[in-house]
Amino acid sequence: MNLLITGASGKVGRSLLRKLEEGSLPERCSVRILAHRRVPKSSEGVEVVQGDVSSKEDVQRAMDGVTHLIHLATCKESPDRIMDVSVKGLFWLLEECRMSPTFQRVVLIGGDSSTGHFFYPHPIPMTETQGRTPYPGCYPLSKVLEEVMLEQYYIQYDLDGCCLRAPWIMEKDDFRMALSFGRDVFGVPRWCDLVEPEQARRYCREGIIPVMTDPDGNAVRRNIVHVEDVADAILTALKHPAARQQLFNITMDEPVSYREVADYLNSTRGIQSVEVSTPYYSNWMDNSKAKFRLGWKPEFDFRRLVDSAWDYRRAGDDPREVIYPG
Repeated sequence: MNLLITGASGKVGRSLLRKLEEGSLPERCSVRILAHRRVPKSSEGVEVVQGDVSSKEDVQRAMDGVTHLIHLATCKESPDRIMDVSVKGLFWLLEECRMSPTFQRVVLIGGDSSTGHFFYPHPIPMTETQGRTPYPGCYPLSKVLEEVMLEQYYIQYDLDGCCLRAPWIMEKDDFRMALSFGRDVFGVPRWCDLVEPEQARRYCREGIIPVMTDPDGNAVRRNIVHVEDVADAILTALKHPAARQQLFNITMDEPVSYREVADYLNSTRGIQSVEVSTPYYSNWMDNSKAKFRLGWKPEFDFRRLVDSAWDYRRAGDDPREVIYPG
């Protein structure tokens, strides 16, 4: 297997490289990464091709002799770059895939932003047949375009590919920072903007966490997945016959309830909470298809997610780095 990874410097890419270094693929595997500005600490034997995924020439160099592609590179709300990276970049990669005599499979990482996640009410669990309903913004639009483009290559060229649709991906202390009233909150909502400034400062100082509620006052349940489970799903889909031309939801078995998290942290760590009203809604991504067809299952539930985030202590050489909000 000759594997190319784009976006290898992100959290999923770093987790993948670590698993590959540990021998997660049983057969001999050469690993190459296409790196733009940021180059991860390369594992032994990893080849680095410096270039831009939106450049046809750079993609051609990176794809030479590749049998398998894992496409992770993306942008968030960056209108000046997102179409180059997400649309043009994927187009050049897929063009090389379809014309290559050695190519076998591409695995694309999608996101629940293509279904609107908590921006819209979903009265029943969301399966892979859920229609694409992105929330406002160029990032969710780009995830829709990526999914559709890959599907069209299945139809037009019978390309072998797989899309893994993941919700909010967590690692290390991400989830703890996602429940902070500080200015350095990870992802959205920004709780400090939803309460009075003095309240936000007090909640932050005292370590109080928010309980997100919907317009009816009910605690929100939100889909989350740990990066280790995403990496395992990618490595499974890379070779599994049942992954061919399929879309899979890759998420925890149940969405995370902000109320259950608050109750758990109170009972185990004495942490207090406060309800914060938002315009967002609960929803439930169904991962049954991935469990049934791929034999994959998540190892993290909400308790393990919470404990790992609160127990994590950063070393001096492990600064907190948020490339873009979650």
